[in-house]
Amino acid sequence: MDFRWDLIVEYAPFFAKGTLLTIGLSIAGIVIGTFLGLLIGLGKLMRNKLLALPFNWYINFFRGTPLMVQILLIHFAVVPPFLGTTNAIVAAIVALSLNSAAYIAEIFRAGIQSIDRGQMEAARSLGMTHVQAMKFVILPQAFKRMIPPLGNEFIVLIKDSSLAALIAAPELMYWGRAMQGQYYRAWEPYLTAAVIYLVLTLSLNFLLTRLERRMATE
Repeated sequence: MDFRWDLIVEYAPFFAKGTLLTIGLSIAGIVIGTFLGLLIGLGKLMRNKLLALPFNWYINFFRGTPLMVQILLIHFAVVPPFLGTTNAIVAAIVALSLNSAAYIAEIFRAGIQSIDRGQMEAARSLGMTHVQAMKFVILPQAFKRMIPPLGNEFIVLIKDSSLAALIAAPELMYWGRAMQGQYYRAWEPYLTAAVIYLVLTLSLNFLLTRLERRMATE
């Protein structure tokens, strides 16, 4: 196999720009998705089933439909009425955030429900409100248990950001496809993209493992 290193060198600046955008999309999706996921997870836990219904359906929709379909729908149908035109980067951030929020909501729900109910009762008996008990007692304990599944979701989000190439967001996979289309070669662009994704996910996994160990000792 004639592996063309010169093509990788030629496209290195584009891969670098694409990697930065991939990181940016992932961070935005993680931050927004975590915030929305917490709210949706708490909403699903409401005792009033009617009030909890919209949160349940949100989770069902975004977990039950392909992310690719969500990206295309948001890019061509949701974003244009607000911006007056399509915007691949905005659409990718919105789609990744909304999709990850559904999964993170279930992680928060499971983490909160894993805490013994006596913790809440003890906090309320000390004069705390429900919100204070959740903030100072329940969520800190639940968060330690949620680190592994949250880490897995963040890693999945980095890989899922590659679907933004479908709407021409100039992230890492976009430039891999551009290189393949220009030179009609598959090994160089896609193997390079795979290695970069591997470095990103392994780096994040390392940081999350360190965080998990640190939280376990506290």
